[in-house]
Amino acid sequence: MSSFNSVDPLSDVLAMLKLGTSTTSRFEASGRWAFRFPSHVSDLKFGAALAGRVQLRVEGLKPATLEPGDFYLLSNGRSFSCASVPAGTMQDGVLSFRDHRGPDGTVRYAGPGEHEAPAVVMASSGFSIDADVKALLLRHLPPLVHLRASDPASRPLAGLLELLGWEMAAARPGAFVAKESIATLVLVQALRIHLESGPQPEGWLRAMGDRRISVALSALHGDLAQRWTVEGLAAVAGMSRTAFAVRFKELVGSAPLEYLTAWRMTVARRSLSQGSEPLAAIAERVGYQSETAFSAAFRRAQGQSPGRFRAEVQAEASPA
Repeated sequence: MSSFNSVDPLSDVLAMLKLGTSTTSRFEASGRWAFRFPSHVSDLKFGAALAGRVQLRVEGLKPATLEPGDFYLLSNGRSFSCASVPAGTMQDGVLSFRDHRGPDGTVRYAGPGEHEAPAVVMASSGFSIDADVKALLLRHLPPLVHLRASDPASRPLAGLLELLGWEMAAARPGAFVAKESIATLVLVQALRIHLESGPQPEGWLRAMGDRRISVALSALHGDLAQRWTVEGLAAVAGMSRTAFAVRFKELVGSAPLEYLTAWRMTVARRSLSQGSEPLAAIAERVGYQSETAFSAAFRRAQGQSPGRFRAEVQAEASPA
């Protein structure tokens, strides 16, 4: 077997994230208040209580109380509400935020009884995710991940949340790029903490914590051009072919070569969508010996040729 690079699969998957920049916002409130939000389009929505206490309720779940420095991650688009402690009268969050958003993008709200509830400051953002990545990353995440600042495992998040709050507090040169980059770092760190200290996740995320399967996944992601076989991946994992195939499917949810093909198609779609790289170059990079073989595999997976796919994506992206 030829040499290969090792790539952290989680990093590879997170590289497919697209930050929903319009959802990055800062919220400042005093007094009693409560806002209900409908099902959200962001595949992943996160937020943090930078100051004050907030009650967060996700549809179908018990309410969670966010203390200063606490972080939350919503992963399935359910409607949710947030409120001061004690709560005020429930209002439409979308309309209220629109009406109280200032020129700097910060939402400021003063509810009744300003001295009865401490001032609250929150930061939030949202990510949209490609369909294939969504199946890997979101399928086995709980609807709500709540990371408490009091938990020692959450300590690495503190500095990032403080920096994100500082960037959102005032308009500064380069703020757009800074907020986007920090938000991505916050998400990566939160997923790390969840994987390392939360309940044992299921599926692909659990595979990240399996020493032998994660080694095979890292090798696979690191060299898609490699002519991988189940035997070769099993050797990387230090397992027998049968034991590896069974364990891989148990954790990841698909057979090793099915997963390999699906990820090759994900990378190919991203390449076709983002530029004019020749089909032959894409084919070689994702593990096909010829453009013809790549086109046939892509057509089986996507239902159309790579050229047609690229033309349709570029047509949709072009101004009317």
